[in-house]
Amino acid sequence: MTTKNVVVLDYGFGNVRSAERALARAGAEVEITRDYDRAMNADGLLVPGVGAFASCMAGLKEARGDWIIGRRLSGGRPVMGICVGMQVLFERGIEHGVETEGLDQWPGKVGPLQAEVVPHMGWNTVQASAGSRLFQGVDPEERFYFVHSYAVHDWTLEVTNPAIRAPHVSWSTYGEPFVAAVENGALWATQFHPEKSGDAGAQLLTNWIETL
Repeated sequence: MTTKNVVVLDYGFGNVRSAERALARAGAEVEITRDYDRAMNADGLLVPGVGAFASCMAGLKEARGDWIIGRRLSGGRPVMGICVGMQVLFERGIEHGVETEGLDQWPGKVGPLQAEVVPHMGWNTVQASAGSRLFQGVDPEERFYFVHSYAVHDWTLEVTNPAIRAPHVSWSTYGEPFVAAVENGALWATQFHPEKSGDAGAQLLTNWIETL
């Protein structure tokens, strides 16, 4: 199998070194950059994210990440988002009463987790969607590492065209159910951190790389 090239988008918000190491462990050739041409031409683009929704969106726009992601997806080229890198793919985020426009690749909003203790920090299971390629070969009882105070609580995208494959949406629960992962054509994302989730996370990244 030909080694796949993955660019970790460096826009100032994300554990880029952890992502780089995890992707390399999974067998990819990895580069951390915000260079437009390299990000556009890579086999896969990984979008990490740590911090506030609004700050990440500002960083993405400053680095032309919004343009890169949109152009890649319009051409069917794979993109994967992690943590806030997943959240910004939705229509909007609401933090501390402030609403910020997201990339609007998926409808819906990111809002506060309703739980006794926030943030949700630590290991949790995921109820993988039946037929998920992302979770292929992963034990259903495996746990993944989460660090977040906000999440998507409703999946509203409907696919009515029988020629288009419906997305795989996987869920987790912390106080209430929330979206933990999505596989939607060329666009995949996880709320948890696969790069910090040991062997199970490595398997997920391997599964993604094998689709590139």
